[in-house]
Formats: sequence, structure tokens, C-alpha cells
Amino acid sequence: MQLHFSPSMRSITISSNNGFIDLMKIKVAACHISYRTLFHTILILAFLLPFVFILTALVTLEGVNKCSSLDCLGRRLGPRLLGRTDNSARLVKDFYNILNEVKTGEIPSSLNLPDSFDQMVSDMKDNKYDAKTFALMLKGMMEKFEKEIRESKFAELMNKHFAASSVPKGINCLSLRLTDEYSSNAHARKQLPPPELLPMLSDNSYHHFILSTDNILAASVVVASTVQSSQKPENIVFHVITDKKTYAAMHSWFALNPPSPAIVEVKGIHQFDWLTRENVPVLEAVESQNGVRDYYHGNHLLGANLSDTNPRKFASKLQARSPKYISLLNHIRIYIPELFPNLDKVVFLDDDVVVQRDLSPLWEIEMNGKVNGAVETCRGEDDWVMSKHLKNYFNFSHPLIAGHLDPDECAWAYGMNVFDLRTWRTSNIRETYHSWLKENLRSNMTMWKLGTLPPALIAFRGHVYPIDSSWHMLGLGYQNKTNVEDVKMAAVIHYNGQSKPWLEIGFEHLRPFWNKYVNYSNDFVRNCNIMDS
Repeated sequence: MQLHFSPSMRSITISSNNGFIDLMKIKVAACHISYRTLFHTILILAFLLPFVFILTALVTLEGVNKCSSLDCLGRRLGPRLLGRTDNSARLVKDFYNILNEVKTGEIPSSLNLPDSFDQMVSDMKDNKYDAKTFALMLKGMMEKFEKEIRESKFAELMNKHFAASSVPKGINCLSLRLTDEYSSNAHARKQLPPPELLPMLSDNSYHHFILSTDNILAASVVVASTVQSSQKPENIVFHVITDKKTYAAMHSWFALNPPSPAIVEVKGIHQFDWLTRENVPVLEAVESQNGVRDYYHGNHLLGANLSDTNPRKFASKLQARSPKYISLLNHIRIYIPELFPNLDKVVFLDDDVVVQRDLSPLWEIEMNGKVNGAVETCRGEDDWVMSKHLKNYFNFSHPLIAGHLDPDECAWAYGMNVFDLRTWRTSNIRETYHSWLKENLRSNMTMWKLGTLPPALIAFRGHVYPIDSSWHMLGLGYQNKTNVEDVKMAAVIHYNGQSKPWLEIGFEHLRPFWNKYVNYSNDFVRNCNIMDS
């Protein structure tokens, strides 16, 4: 049998195999389809076919036995559309209501809180707790863990505070060995500087640096870094001030390790005739008052409400309660004009700085009648170090503070300061400093609690000349994320904060900038096991 289609598709002829007989001839009527109908048909198919394809794919993936096509379609189009009910939304709403109910409630004392998630799941299975009991258990566990985390954080801060306040074994060893050397070695007791160089100590054509510290290793780094970074080290004179107990060791170090060609003078506080009780009565009171000593040496957790205390604020308070803040060595800078009556201009350096650039241009700065050339600490993005105003240091709820100071006034930094001593001697800075120290003592230390900087911020008001921040980079003892490239560019880097580079809690990536100036080949340093880490 054969089928024959006409070219116009209007007739179909069916014939036998032998071709003699036409069994059937069918004529098909012409079918006219408009372009509009064709367009609509294609449009509908274009819309439906992707949907059918996706639905088919979903059914195939889920499996025929688990989900009928209509059932899967119902889940995708929504339970309400196909009349199915879904209890999950109601269950979630009920659980939220239970959580709101227990949010303000007390945890029953009889409820045993599990110590881990696995234990909680096991208890739930064994005891078949209802939703409210589960919510109470969840709340109790979260409160318990939050309390433990806070206690651990405060314990960490306390341990860090004690570590920062302590003297490392190696540095203590260095002091003891050098003290012994002073008593047994005439070279360690030789005059500093030699007699022929004594006139240079008051010669204003030299660049005079003042350093006050009882840390021998830190002092050696400050002096070495300053001398090595200077273009004319022969013009440098260092005046190192220390306390009576450290004087022999400090003298021994610089007598046996002179930073030639620079000149070094070492003096103990006890060797300054001007520093008498009559001239510094307030500081005598600060050191001897029991309340003050308890504040700095007592139990720092006593009376502290840790549940309402921010760990960061607590860390700041601990830093403020460092025992060094009641040491005369820390207040000595306010008496520089009297201690060095023949000097006109000096640079004062803290013992936790490293000098990386020649500082001689500081003597060329015209300070326009100001006393203190300092870097301001209110002009930076860093809210921990370089965004400080007076409100960060003072208690403005105190009427005296609120009546005399502007909370938004910019603060400045100690650590590297250029002092014009001639102008200073014509001011009342020291008297103002003493006056506010007395007021703070009378107010039971409630006006400020941040060491020696706050009274200086008041005393030097109107006497500060801002210098470029590139001269003095702060925060290396606070900031673990300090930009190393910025550190390399700074003239003086300051490890202010608890994480000093000579402590184990110092930041490892910032310590090399300090380590490079430590003389690790020195016999005293090696014998005290002070190693380059």
C-alpha cells in the first residue's frame, strides 16, 4: 500500500501495491490560519513551556514516589491556592510568643541547665520538655555563657594589666647586675660626661633631649635610636633622669656603653637640689595619701559592676590605674624649666618611643610664642588613639570641669614634645598644674582618672603649638592592627599603651622596630637572657 500526498497538501491517495486500483482518495479542505492566531499561539507556548519544563524537572528530582506532580505544584503555588494547610507559620508564631513571654521572666532555680548543646538535645529527648521549658532552658544557657565570656574577658584584662605593670625578669636582672658592676668596677662609676664635656650640658647650640625613666633597656633604645637616626649625632646631648634605686645601674650602662659621639648625662632625682618638698608639695601628697595609693595599688575589681561595664572602658580604667602615674618620674616633665635653668629649647621623649628619623628640624620650628610643640590627637580616623577630645579624659559631670573646659576641645599627646623653656618660665603652667592636682585630690579623684596627661591638658591650655602628626605616631601599644607602612614613615613611633615591646604581651609584628636598637651582643644583656624574639 502506498500513500500519495498532493503538493498542495489538499488530497491524500491510497493505492494498492500493484498500482491498479485506487482504494481511497481523500480530499482535505483548505485550512486558513491567520498570522494573529499564530502569534498568540506562539506567545502562549513561550509562556507555558518553561513552566512545564521546570515543573517536570522538580517532579523528576523529588521522585515520583515522594511527590505527585499536582502535590509538588501545590507546594510551589502555595497551600492556600490548592486548599492545603501549613502549620509551620502558626508554630513559628506560637514559639515567638513563648520567647517573648520568657524574655522578662526569671529562670526557675529548679531548672538544670545543660553545659553543652549535645547535652541539651539529650535532655530534650529524655524529658520531652514543652516549648516553654525549652525557651527557658535556651535563655538560661545563653545568660550563663554570656556571663562566663564576660568574666573571662575581664580576667584577661586584669592579667594584661598586671603583666604591663610588672618588671620583666630580664630587665630586673639587668638592673641588679649593673648595680653590682657600679660598686665593683671603676669604669662603671666614671663621670658622665667627662669633665671636658661638662660645658656642653648647658650649651644651647647643641640639641638637648630629656628622658625620664627607670627602665635601663628602654632608655638604651631611646638613646641609640636617636643617635643612629641623626644626621649630626655629635650635636646631641641626652639628659637621662632616673630614680635613686636605679641611678647606679643606669649610670653603669651609659658609662660602659657610651653612645659616641653623642653626650649623655645621667642624674638621679635625689641629685636635683630644686626638687624639695617645699617645691613639690602636691606630688608628695599624691605619693603618700592612702586613698591614692589604694586607688593605684589596690583591688581594681572591688566595687566594679562588671555586668554594666564595657570591657573597653574597663581596659582604659586599668591603664589609668598604672602605679607609674604616682611616680615623681612621670610628673618630672612639669619641672623641666627649673631643673635645667640654662637651657632654652629641649625635646622631651618618653621611654617607650623609638626615633627613626633625624629630629634636628624640630629646633627650627617657630612656635609663635607657644610653649609646647605637640601632635594633636583629635584629627584621625582611629577612635582609640587619634580621635581624642577633652571629654575623653575628664568627668564633665563635675561642676568644676564643666565650668572651665570645653568637652570638644582637641587633646594632644605626651611622648615627643618640643618645649620652649624661655617662654615657659614666663608662664604660670606649673602653678596651674599644682592647683588642679589639689582639686582632684579634694574631689577624691573624681575629676579625671587618666594619669598625668589630664592636668597637663589644663595647665598647657593656650600654650600648645600643633606639629605635624608625621613627627609622632602613637598607639603601638594599643593597636594590634597598626599599619606597618605608616610605622616605617613616622619620625618617632610611640608604644603608648600596655603592650610594650619589651613585654611578652607586646605585638609581635611591631616589636622588630624596637628590637633593632637593642644591643643583644652586650654581655649584661646576654647574661640576663634578654633575647631577640
